[in-house]
Amino acid sequence: MTESIETAFEQGLERYKEGESPETLIPYFKEICDRAPKNSTAWACLAWLYLLMDKPERALKAANKSVKIDDRPPQARINLALAMLDTGAKGVRSHIEAAEQMMSLDEGIREDIKENIEDGLARKPDWKSLQRVKNWLFPVE
Repeated sequence: MTESIETAFEQGLERYKEGESPETLIPYFKEICDRAPKNSTAWACLAWLYLLMDKPERALKAANKSVKIDDRPPQARINLALAMLDTGAKGVRSHIEAAEQMMSLDEGIREDIKENIEDGLARKPDWKSLQRVKNWLFPVE
């Protein structure tokens, strides 16, 4: 991987959007995280990929790093909440409430989160914790 972190990240997102499996993308995003350990978004993406692959302990570590670096992005908080739900950890509510607050400030962010949830449910239809989070964040929709 000789391209810039930004280029590599964009290429990884594009590969994900094109339907490449999380299994093949995890090493790619791990390398991005190794090269840019303070990139909160890359850690959030890695956490999401781990969640899709039913690896909640690894997702929890990646999501914790993402939120520790930058606790503002709602998707990072949602990923952390999902990993906590999947591992049985306590403290989920504060992350859901933080995500709700951030989503209430920007309709674009709200729509992005909604799309991400739908994408997750399309890729992993039996994802019970994501369905719970969807019901909490979008109760009437």
